Amino acid sequence: MAILGELLIGGTAVRGTNGAVVARDAQTGEPISPDFGGAGEEQIALACALAAEAFDTYRETTPAARAAFLEQIAQNILDIGDELVTRCMTETGLPRPRIEGERMRTVNQLRLFAGVVRDGAYLDARIDPAQPARQPLPRADLRLRQIALGPIVVFGASNFPLAFSVAGGDTASALAAGCPVIVKAHSAHPGTSELVGRAIQAAVRSCGMPEGTFSLLFVSGYDLGQKLVADPRIKAVGFTGSRRGGVALMNVAAARPEPIPVYAEMSSINPVLLFPNALAKRGQEIAKGFVASLTLGAGQFCTNPGLVLGIDGPALDDFIAAAGKAASESAAATMLTPGIHDAYASGVAKMEQHPKVDTVARGQAGGRYQCQAAVFSTSSQDFLRNHDLQEEMFGAASLIVRCPDEAAMREVVEALDGQLTAALHIDEEDHAAARRFLPVLERKVGRILVNGFGTGVEVCHAMVHGGPFPSTADGRSTSVGSLAIARFLRPVCYQDLPQALLPAALQDGNVLDIPRRVDGKPEVK
Repeated sequence: MAILGELLIGGTAVRGTNGAVVARDAQTGEPISPDFGGAGEEQIALACALAAEAFDTYRETTPAARAAFLEQIAQNILDIGDELVTRCMTETGLPRPRIEGERMRTVNQLRLFAGVVRDGAYLDARIDPAQPARQPLPRADLRLRQIALGPIVVFGASNFPLAFSVAGGDTASALAAGCPVIVKAHSAHPGTSELVGRAIQAAVRSCGMPEGTFSLLFVSGYDLGQKLVADPRIKAVGFTGSRRGGVALMNVAAARPEPIPVYAEMSSINPVLLFPNALAKRGQEIAKGFVASLTLGAGQFCTNPGLVLGIDGPALDDFIAAAGKAASESAAATMLTPGIHDAYASGVAKMEQHPKVDTVARGQAGGRYQCQAAVFSTSSQDFLRNHDLQEEMFGAASLIVRCPDEAAMREVVEALDGQLTAALHIDEEDHAAARRFLPVLERKVGRILVNGFGTGVEVCHAMVHGGPFPSTADGRSTSVGSLAIARFLRPVCYQDLPQALLPAALQDGNVLDIPRRVDGKPEVK
């Protein structure tokens, strides 16, 4: 499939008229031909107009038709073949196994949402039949379903060029909900984005979906990305990226005459809590697992273990020594973009120069744009006095905090910002202490795990990939798993509508054969 550097606006492919986005080899920084024309204001407006025009038709497609559409996108992505993998490797510097695994995660995510649509439970259909004889007042016939919000803008992520990008979780869940999607491709992997975008565009065509169901835009400059969010036809935003970028979009969305939700996944350092018995028995084993998680993918995961808490003593000393040894032996790895590498190097240098921080170890030095792992340590007292030590270093860097006792460790956890994950390393003898931490962790994070690390996010029904601000803009939501569809839905109640006017999901007889509640109880089929 040829990469032409074109915008995909509805069913057309056109050259952008506003500057250019340049693809680059992640290893060398050299440009890759062709460049990608940036969308101008008229092209952005056209994509929004087509999405708005498509909305009412697309949202009422049958569950079977929409599920088949999602499955066709998945198949089209697979049909691109090795060209997608090699282009993605070149643009991101990520190794083949990682890209191939992420491609299947993307495909399986689409298939998961196809199953969600077919099942129909996401509609949350509820029927409270009329009770005309009820005293003292009769009850009207009341029926409820969830409907799609409207056209959605998705900002592709730098660190997941497939699973959080053009056909990633935000796009898949929005399309499943019945929302047309406009994707603003990430400048770090435009060729990869075009290949996947053409796969979606082909599925729109072959499945007979409205033309404006999907568009892909390359945007040169922040201001035009913000114009997308400000367009009155857009009803929600999906974003994965930096805290600064996410907050900027939140401010634009909030300032609109009609404010809209921004589902932004932003900043998280994902604390790891080492409890005494586990640390004494398995400290070196935990340390090796910690460094393996820290350095995976050059540390460019939003669930990277950027903070470790433990009670000071010989067992923690041994853990730090083992972690330092493993980190010092870790090979450098290419980062996604020169900008990400520069930001990482700057953050690590700031930590090295901090008067209250000790450098435990640095990994092996590498090439021009490669990440050199870093492990630091500080005391709980100094951590609490210096809020800048909570700042995320996006890459393979982590800070170990020495706490004098359990109370100090709890004080540190209480002081943390919202996080995506928290990992507890415990043995059975630690259960009582761990139980004391659960209430505060439930307030602080979206996913609590035991004897593991947050890297690796399963795509399934029970997953939560979200958390209180600033890990995400809205801690009530998740961007991974079937519950992600809820972000792009809203409830509508129908009172005393004749059967002929009711949507199929709420008609008597359950013509769609979906789960429903009648008078508050599951409907018996």
